[in-house]
Amino acid sequence: MKTFCGRANPTTGALDWVEESEEYDYHQEIARSCYADMLHDRDRNEKYYQGIRAAVSRVKARGERVIVLDIGTGTGLLSMMAVSAGADFCYAVEVFKPMARAAACIIKKNGFSDKIKVINKHSTEVTVGPDGDMQERANILVTELFDTELIGEGALPSYEHAHLHLVQVGCEAVPHRATVYAQLVESEQLWSWAQIREVQVDERTLVPPAAVRECAGAHAVCDIQLSQVPPSAFTPISPLCSMFSVDFSRPVSSTPRSFSCRFVAQVGGRAQVVLSWWDLDMDPSGSIVCSMAPRWTYSDPREYPWRDHWMQSVYFLPAERSVYEGEELSLSVSHDDYSLWYNLSEGNQTDVEQSFCRPCCTCQAHLVWTRPRFGELNDWQRTESYLSALRSVLGKDGVCLGVSDGSLLPIFAHLLGAKKVFSLENSGMSKRVIEQFLEANSLKNGVQLLAIRAEQLTSADLEGEQISVLMGEPFFSTSLLPWHSLFFWYCRTALARLLRPGATILPSSATLYLIGVEFEDLWRIRAPCGTCEGFDVSPMDEMVQQSLDFRESREAEPHHLWEYPCRALTKAHPVMTFDFQQCVPEQPINSQGTLPLIGRGRCHGFALWMDYNLTDDITISMGLAKPVNEEGDCVWSPHRKQGVYLLRTPWESSGDGRTAVSYNLTFDPSIGDVKMDFSITQL
Repeated sequence: MKTFCGRANPTTGALDWVEESEEYDYHQEIARSCYADMLHDRDRNEKYYQGIRAAVSRVKARGERVIVLDIGTGTGLLSMMAVSAGADFCYAVEVFKPMARAAACIIKKNGFSDKIKVINKHSTEVTVGPDGDMQERANILVTELFDTELIGEGALPSYEHAHLHLVQVGCEAVPHRATVYAQLVESEQLWSWAQIREVQVDERTLVPPAAVRECAGAHAVCDIQLSQVPPSAFTPISPLCSMFSVDFSRPVSSTPRSFSCRFVAQVGGRAQVVLSWWDLDMDPSGSIVCSMAPRWTYSDPREYPWRDHWMQSVYFLPAERSVYEGEELSLSVSHDDYSLWYNLSEGNQTDVEQSFCRPCCTCQAHLVWTRPRFGELNDWQRTESYLSALRSVLGKDGVCLGVSDGSLLPIFAHLLGAKKVFSLENSGMSKRVIEQFLEANSLKNGVQLLAIRAEQLTSADLEGEQISVLMGEPFFSTSLLPWHSLFFWYCRTALARLLRPGATILPSSATLYLIGVEFEDLWRIRAPCGTCEGFDVSPMDEMVQQSLDFRESREAEPHHLWEYPCRALTKAHPVMTFDFQQCVPEQPINSQGTLPLIGRGRCHGFALWMDYNLTDDITISMGLAKPVNEEGDCVWSPHRKQGVYLLRTPWESSGDGRTAVSYNLTFDPSIGDVKMDFSITQL
C-alpha cells in the first residue's frame, strides 16, 4: 500500500505530493516526534510520579481497588508508574498504532503485562462493560493530553467524554488541575511579528494598507521558547494574571467560555501582546506543581526545567491600544475546543460578544506571511541593506524582475527609479497582498504583478523588454531548509533567455556555511533515554533509531536556533558557493574537507545556513547575526530557520585542535537538495 506525502521541491518552489511506501509516514512521525524530549523531561516525569503515588494512596485509604485509566499513554510510562505505586489494574489508551505496539513492548519488558492492558483506540471509542475494552470504570484518571496552548490536542473533549463514560463520579485525576496565566506587555520585538511597519525609501514613505493595519491577524497561537526573549525586550503592563483553571477530577465541559481578569496598569504604554503559560497541580493541595513558566521567572535560573514539547505562548491583541499608568483594564481570554484568544477592554466593562469572536485574518497578509516573516520585513537594517544594494545597481533604463513570494523588493525598485518593474507571484493570495500595498501607496501602475511561473514567462509578458536586474531576497513560502531558497537559482536559469547581456543578478551568489556546536538542550529531542524513572524504555529508543535510519530521516532538520542556545566548537566555515551569475549546473556540486574542533565541549551536531551576497560588499546572513565571540556564543537570525544535523552519538572535544570534523556535502541539482555526511578525524 502506498501513501502520498507533501514535500517541498526546491527545483520548482512547489509542495509536491510524492508517492511513498506505507512505512514512510510512520517513520517520519516517529523520527520527528517529541517522545525523546518527554522522556528526558525529568521535572515532568518526577511530578507525574509523585502525583500518581499520592492519588493511589488516597484511593487505597478509602478501601477501594485502584483502577487507572491512562489516556494517551505513549510509551506506557505513566501506566507503569501507576502499577508500581500500587494500582490493581491499568487501562492504557493510545490511538497511534505504532506507539500502542511500542507501549505493549515496553510494558512487557518491564514485567507489567498482567496488570496493564493497552487499548489501541481513541479514548472516545473505548467501551466499558463485560464485553467492553474496560471491565469497569476507573477511579483514577491519568492523562498527558496537553500541548503548549494546554487544550490544543483536544484535552477538553477527551476529559468531557471520559467523565461521562469511562471514570467513576468523584474520581482522582493526575494532573488534578491546570491553571492558565497571562501577562499583558508592550514589546516592539514581538509586535513586529504581527503588523507591518512603515518603510522609508529615500523621500517616500511606504505605508501598510489599512486592511492590514486594521486586521486582527491569524488566530493560531505563536508558541516559542519564551525564555530566549529577554525581559529587556518587553515592558509588563499588567501583573501576572491567573486567567482560569480546569479541575480535571470533576466533569469537564468543552463548551466555549470566556474569563476575565481586572487589573490596574502598572505603567503607561501600548498594550500589544499577551505572554501566557500554564501550570499543572498534580494533587488537590497544589503541593506538587509542574510549571511551564519561562526561565526568567525563576529566582535561580539553574532550576528551570527545559522542555520543548511544552513551551510558552504569545498572543497578539486584535489591535494595539494606548493605556495610561493606573488605568483600570480587563483582560479576557476565550476558548473553544482547541484554542485560546485574548481581548482587552476598560476595567468597568467586558465586551462579551467581542471576547467570543475569535480573531480571523481578513487582509490575507497574515495568511501569506508567517510571524517570523513579518519580523523579517520589519527589520530596518535588513531592509536598508537591500535598498543600498538596489541603489548601486539600478539605472534609469532599468527593467527589473522580482522573484520571491510576497516581497516588497519590486516596490522598492520602482521607488528608487527603475523604468519598469515586474514581479512573479506564484500565489494568488500573495499577489493580492502586494496589490493592496501598491494601491495604498498610489503605486498601482508602478509594479506589474505576473501570476506566472518563471519557465512560462515570455518576452510579451515583459512588454518586449529584456531584464536588466533580476532580484530576489530570496524568500519562498515552501522553503523549509536553508538551501530550499535556491529555487531562485532555478528561476534565474529558466529566465536566462530573457536577460540582457551583462544583466545584474541580485543576490549574485549564495554561500552555505557550517559550524559544529554544543547545544545547551536541543540535543535532548533525539537522544536515547535508556531508563526513565527506573523503567526500561529502550524499545522506544530502538524504534526512534530505526525511523531515523529510514531514508532521509538522517538529514538536517529545520529549527529557529535563536530559541535554542548553543556554543560553537569550530569556526564558521563556508563549505559551498552557488554562483547565480551562472545557470544551475547539470552535475552535482561536492564539497569535502576538515574542520578542527577548537572549542572544549561535546559536539552534538552542526548548524547550517545560507549567506546571500547581494553585491560585492553587501551580504545578508540567514544564520549568524553577529560573529561568534571568544566563549563560542552564537547569536542567530530570528527570521529564518537554520538547518540542524544532530549526531547519533556526540563527539567529545578537548578543544586543542588535534581532532577535526570531516565533512562531505553534495548538492544534487536534479532534486535541489543537499546530502551530507560527517565523521571524526585525528589531525
